[in-house]
Amino acid sequence: MDIKEFTIIIVNHDYCDYLRRFDNKVSYNSGLKKLRPFIGVLFKIDNMEYYAPLSSPKPKHMKLRNNMDLIKIKNGLLGVINLNNMIPVTKNNYILFDMDKRNKSLDEIKRIVLIRKQLNWLNSKSDMIMEKAFTLHFRYCENLLPSGIKDRCCNYPLLEEKCLEYNKELKK
Repeated sequence: MDIKEFTIIIVNHDYCDYLRRFDNKVSYNSGLKKLRPFIGVLFKIDNMEYYAPLSSPKPKHMKLRNNMDLIKIKNGLLGVINLNNMIPVTKNNYILFDMDKRNKSLDEIKRIVLIRKQLNWLNSKSDMIMEKAFTLHFRYCENLLPSGIKDRCCNYPLLEEKCLEYNKELKK
């Protein structure tokens, strides 16, 4: 796990829709909600990058506990990372999130300010976050998770296979 900083990206909604055909736990990132940024490379296994959805702060986050598949960002004040919904991606499946505040609406500027605060906190805790993500992935693949946690997680091995198939088709 040699990656030390996270990057904010937006995952292509067509790619997410494709993955959702095989696993309904893949988060939505289009429709009624604005495109949802996914946050940073968590780890690599056999050159597979993983990204996890970032959630903005909600009152319920204050009541949640950090656990194996969820990390509260600054005790929930800045939202959470849903490791259970992390998905494999390649560079073909995302774009970098534009953090430039110029020519943005007030709502967009507020979102950028929040994301920068989240990113600073995440980068200060990158070792812990990547270790949790790696452990969750490993325990899922080895069938070592309690059923309650496993039932909340995406099927990482299946999604890795589908990621490779999807990106192979893109190259044709």
